[in-house]
Amino acid sequence: MGSSRVFQKDREAVPVTVLHLSQPVDGGVARVVTDLVRAQTAAGTRAVVACPPGGALGRDAAAAGAEVAGWPARREPGPGLYGEAVRAARLVRRIGPDLVHTHSAKAGLAVRLALRGRVPTVHQPHAWSFDAVGGATARLALYWERLAARWADRVLCVSGDELRHGEASGVRARWAVVHNGVDTRRFGPADEAARTRARTALPALAGVPPHAPLAVCVGRLCRQ
Repeated sequence: MGSSRVFQKDREAVPVTVLHLSQPVDGGVARVVTDLVRAQTAAGTRAVVACPPGGALGRDAAAAGAEVAGWPARREPGPGLYGEAVRAARLVRRIGPDLVHTHSAKAGLAVRLALRGRVPTVHQPHAWSFDAVGGATARLALYWERLAARWADRVLCVSGDELRHGEASGVRARWAVVHNGVDTRRFGPADEAARTRARTALPALAGVPPHAPLAVCVGRLCRQ
């Protein structure tokens, strides 16, 4: 994904172009896309991010060196899906990517429907859509993931558990597992003084002995 290899086009060596499409523009998906394009542009790859306006993704991806294109898309599938797929196909024709990387359910739905394998495609579910809903919507989402897997050269999971869950649910794909990376320059072990300052600053820890074991769960609170 971050390779600096080049293709010969019109007798001129030009960088590989990777087009990322994402409907989520905040949270973990946006963070992963931004980290990918930062690594890809540093390696000499041309990275393009297509996403809805607003949110952090467009701004952060541009700061990371990517070109940013507008792709209006709603989270929920509905009557607008056809227009989203048409706009995605137009973007692909205009940008001419060597690889299309779709992120999360809506981009995976619209883009694979539009391209149907005509351009090398990686789909990254970022958790399975059929787990986030119930009833008929979940059944339709599962049917779609089973059908559309044939139009992805790779389905990219962030863990072996995500891959196994997809397999157990009947998704037959060419799988790969790439764990989310951690920037150790930004997130490194704190020294004793920093840990003491952090614990002292939390009112909820008032009265807790300074060396008592502490378990922390870090997450983002948002409506799914």
